[in-house]
Amino acid sequence: MSDDAVTIMQNQKIILFDAQCKLCSAWCNFIINNDANTIFRLCSVQSPKGELLLAHFGFSTIEYASMVYLENGKAYTQSHAFFNVVKQLGYPYKLANVLSVFPNRLNNWLYDRVALNRYSLFGKYQYCRIPNPDDAKHYLT
Repeated sequence: MSDDAVTIMQNQKIILFDAQCKLCSAWCNFIINNDANTIFRLCSVQSPKGELLLAHFGFSTIEYASMVYLENGKAYTQSHAFFNVVKQLGYPYKLANVLSVFPNRLNNWLYDRVALNRYSLFGKYQYCRIPNPDDAKHYLT
C-alpha cells in the first residue's frame, strides 16, 4: 500500500467523485446538505489526492466509470458505494437500502446505465467546480 494513500485514508470516509459531472456535483451537494455530522469527506478524482487514491486501488485516473467510496482501507464502487453511503445518512435516505435486496448484478447494471451516460443525460462542466468556503469541512484537505 502506498504510504501517502494510507495516510490520506486514515480514519476517513471518502467519496471520490468526477468534479466535471453535473450529476456527481448534485450528489455532492446532496451529501453536504444531508451529512449533518460531516462523516464523509468529498474528493475530486481530478485532484492530486483523488488521482493518488484511484491509482492506489488500481482504478483509472483518466476514465471515471463509477463513484468510489473508501472506508477502512476498502474501495466500494457502483451500487455498493451508493448503498454504503446512504445507509449512513440516516432516515429517510437509508430506506434506499431496501433496493440492495435486488441482485448485485441488476443494481450494478442500473448504476452503470446512468454512470456511463451521465454526461449526455445531465451535462458536463468544462472545469472543476470550486467549492463554497462554507462547505470546506466536507472536502478532503
